[in-house]
Order: sequence, then structure tokens, then C-alpha cells
Amino acid sequence: MHNILTLNNISPVGLERLPKTLYNFGPDIEDPEAIILRSYKMHDMDIPESLLAVGRAGAGVNNIPVDKLTELGIPVFNAPGANANAVKELVVAGLLLAYRNICPAWEYVRKLDRSDSAAMSKAVEDGKKKYAGFELPGRTIGVVGLGAIGRSVANVCLTLGMKVVGYDPSLTVEGAWKLSSEVERANSLEVLLNKVDVVTFHVPLIDVTRNMINEERVALMRPGSVILNFARDGIVDDTAVCKAIDTGRIAAYVCDFPSPELSECDRVIALPHLGASTSEAEDNCAIMVAEQVRDFIENGNITNSVNFPDVHMAKEAVNRLIVTHANVPNMLGQISTALADHNLNIRDMINQSHDDIAYTLVDTDDVIPDEAREAVKAIEGVKIVRVV
Repeated sequence: MHNILTLNNISPVGLERLPKTLYNFGPDIEDPEAIILRSYKMHDMDIPESLLAVGRAGAGVNNIPVDKLTELGIPVFNAPGANANAVKELVVAGLLLAYRNICPAWEYVRKLDRSDSAAMSKAVEDGKKKYAGFELPGRTIGVVGLGAIGRSVANVCLTLGMKVVGYDPSLTVEGAWKLSSEVERANSLEVLLNKVDVVTFHVPLIDVTRNMINEERVALMRPGSVILNFARDGIVDDTAVCKAIDTGRIAAYVCDFPSPELSECDRVIALPHLGASTSEAEDNCAIMVAEQVRDFIENGNITNSVNFPDVHMAKEAVNRLIVTHANVPNMLGQISTALADHNLNIRDMINQSHDDIAYTLVDTDDVIPDEAREAVKAIEGVKIVRVV
């Protein structure tokens, strides 16, 4: 039986992908081979010696000590795109909230005197003028980050009649194929900000994305611009945005990350991190990460890891040796020699690397004895060896 520790409430729909005949899972599991979590902060957690994998039922991994796990040879899986529709819908809602002044108009009506019908009717007409908004067609939106969510947002904004400018220095060829050809490409964030009426962010929080919107970049935006942030807290400098709202440079800021400072700022709409908070998104994320963790444990295959390469090889032999090791020369030669010394013939092999880590799958025609596994484990630079 394989032990899976769940550190948050994980969708039962996802956990159903782990058959109970093969897996024990729950919040009290000891000696886990894998951990599946959502928002639990692992940074201060002692890493079990038994751990082979971590699965995040979502996209961001800021709550996971990825560097530490990489050093230990443990892949971290996530679920990119599983919550894309949920976030896309909230971005569209954010656009409408900002451009149609829905929140201040709603508050205006809630505060009207209901004791006098005629006076209330007059106040409603006054409010209609006061909170008149703008339509989306013809306006230009900048999408920063063109992963699964950013692409989804860019494509739906085109269907709403908007012009779209995208910026993502890490855009892959595969990602570009999934993006409408009508999306204009910007070579820098500064160029994008000069061209758009509204900007939306869909990037992880890392050193280069922290405070992407600051005082200098706010100054590049068109007067009356709108900023949307349903990605991560810290991407937008709250102080800079509040100052820009006070001066009229920014018309509205809609985000998923309330703070004391934002609560004091007019024309800020802050939601309680609703981006992926739909039952469908939670199910989709749990299903994706459960299937990825299961394929890794049972077959050694890797899909959607943030710190390991994607590796897939059909399993057609008696045994499979799985080796996580440093990305250094002659590692494959040493592994092959260790197996040959134990009269094992290699039927198939694949090796892929990601930065300083490398990952090798070896299928053999005969059962791999413990002595062969220990011989591979003894090679300098090898981190984890297992046989499935």
C-alpha cells in the first residue's frame, strides 16, 4: 500500500483517482510517500524521509519549499490550467465591476432612504448619471503572463470585442499555438503598459515579478487605467496603486488580495481570494494532481512538475529502475555499468534534466535485485533510487 498525506481538505472527486486497494490517504498518515495539499505552508515542516513527491492541487507553489525538495530529489507537481476557467470568469467579472461602477453603485442604492418612494426614485435617477460607466468593446487589455490562465483570459477578451496585448518572455511554442493570432505581442512590460487601458496579471510570485506594478510603471500607464490582479499578492505594490488612484492616474484596482492599506483606498475592489474557489476548479485541480502523483509512484512518469523535467516512458519490461541524480557527466554510464555488473540487460532508457537535477528511467528484462539497486544508489550524485 502507498501512503498519501493530505494537508488540506482535498476534493473527494480527486482522491477517488487513488484506488483504496493501493492507497491509504488522509490527514493523519505517517511515513507518506507523497503529500497532496492546497494552501498549507510547508516551509517550516519537517520533510519525512519516506517522501517521494509533493502534489499541489492548484497552480502556485509559494507555500512549498521547492528548492529544499529539489535538493532532496523530490519532484513538486502542480495543476496548471485546472482552475483556468474559474479565474477567467473572475477576471471578466472584475472588468465589468470596474468599468460599470457596479460596487459603488450597489452601495449607493443600499444607503438610499426607503421611506419615501418619490425621493428614492429621484435618487435612483441621480445615481444613474453619477455611476455611468464604459463598455468593453474597443478597449485594449494587456495580459501579463500567457500560461493556461493568461491565454484563456486573452482569448475571451477578444470575444468581448477588446483588443489584446500580451507579454510573456517565457511563452513556449506550444503555448503560442493555443493563443489567438489576434493577440499583439509586447516585447516588454513597459511597452505593454503604454498601449493598454487595463492590465491583468497571471504570473507566479517570484523575485522578478514582485512589485511588477510600482510607482515608475504606474506612471507609464494611461490616465484612467484599470489594474486587475487575480494572480498573487505582492505582484502589485499597494502603496503605489493607492497613490495613483488618489491622483486619478488609476481609475480602479480589482484584486483578490485584501490588505489594511487597500481597505482605506477608494476605488479598490478587493475580494477574499476567490480566483479558484469554485467546486469545479477544486475538483479539476485534485483530479489532475492525484493522477500525476499516482503515475509517478506507480510508473515513475513525471507530468507538470515545477522542479523536474517531464519524463514519460511506456512500461513494458519486468522491472523499472528510477534514479534521481545530479545533472553531471557520465551519470548514465555509471548507472549502465552498475546494472551490467549484475547481468541486467537494459530494454529501454530515458534521461531528462532540469537545471541541476536529472531524472532517469531504466527498464530491464530481468528482476532488479537489491544489490543492483544499492550499487546505483552508491554512485556519487545519486539522490533517490527506487524500483517499480
